[in-house]
Amino acid sequence: MNLESPKINVSKSPQEVFDFLSDIKNFESLMPDNISKFEVLSDDTFLFALKGMPEIILKKKELVPPNKIVLGAAGGKLDFSLTGNIVENRDSSSDVQLTFDGDFNPMMAMMIKGPISKFIETLATSIPKSI
Repeated sequence: MNLESPKINVSKSPQEVFDFLSDIKNFESLMPDNISKFEVLSDDTFLFALKGMPEIILKKKELVPPNKIVLGAAGGKLDFSLTGNIVENRDSSSDVQLTFDGDFNPMMAMMIKGPISKFIETLATSIPKSI
């Protein structure tokens, strides 16, 4: 399953956006209102839970400054990644798009597609307000 957020324009350079997203503590400010738990476990790992959903642990898997950050599931039953792609615009602003990739059976994919789409859209649209 591959889901993409809308491209969001941020009035910051790619390096500033990359630095913000590289600090996992900043993800707390991007989370939706229905977050029930957020905990930094280490410099590259955090745990979060949305109301009515199981806890999810994300870990930094790949960093390609200043254009790409990949977070992946760390343990648990679901294997997926969340990638932030950052592209520079001519006016020294950036476009950011989040991509969710996961390997799920068709039934699971059908159940989580809506909530995950909404979740990554909320994360993306929160970036300009949070930086």
